[in-house]
Amino acid sequence: MHISIFSRSADDLALIARSLPAHDCEAVQQRADLRRAQAQLLIVDVADAGEHLAEIVQAATLPVLLLAGDALAELAALSEYAGRRLVESEFKPLRRHALAARVALLLQRAYPDHDARQVQQFGDYRFETPAHVVTHAGVPVTLTQKEFALALLLFASLGRPLSRVTLLESVWGVEDDNAVPTRTIDTHISRVRSKLSLKPENGYRLSTVYGYGYQLERLHAPAAAAKK
Repeated sequence: MHISIFSRSADDLALIARSLPAHDCEAVQQRADLRRAQAQLLIVDVADAGEHLAEIVQAATLPVLLLAGDALAELAALSEYAGRRLVESEFKPLRRHALAARVALLLQRAYPDHDARQVQQFGDYRFETPAHVVTHAGVPVTLTQKEFALALLLFASLGRPLSRVTLLESVWGVEDDNAVPTRTIDTHISRVRSKLSLKPENGYRLSTVYGYGYQLERLHAPAAAAKK
């Protein structure tokens, strides 16, 4: 779905885009542009909207997610919209998983007939969200939620190294490298490699990038086939 974001914070805009990879997110910084945007959901930073917040929310004929800090003026502004069916709020600093869950809830409430399933195909691997279902050559593979998120991120970044910070932020929702033990990341990588058979003989290589992170590569041909 198309989501318009009224915010002047580059960091928040980037985090929202990373939190909602299945949606088309567009930054809008002029109130006049909101009327022209073809969006299904509007995200508004309360502080940036300022005195125009009521005008923006009332003019919107679509669900609205309000972002607010702990300033008294911002909290007071939120109270004006408490209980409205198509208005939700999320507090800053933003957390990726909380934001994604809030958006999913609001979209489900606003568009109950919308099929939220997203299917991504990478060769013989098929990923379906939000059901967290993955199949390899048509055979279901059982992954935990974290393993699924990690595997999908690796396939979506095929051929590009991913830093440990990126893995932490995307899969575990934290930016502090000390918040998740190193062994936890390594263990999940090992399980994904094993469960999905990401080995050279099957045409893939999931390797460590020393001092940086991990990289999934698609080889030109499975090793067994190359010998024929």
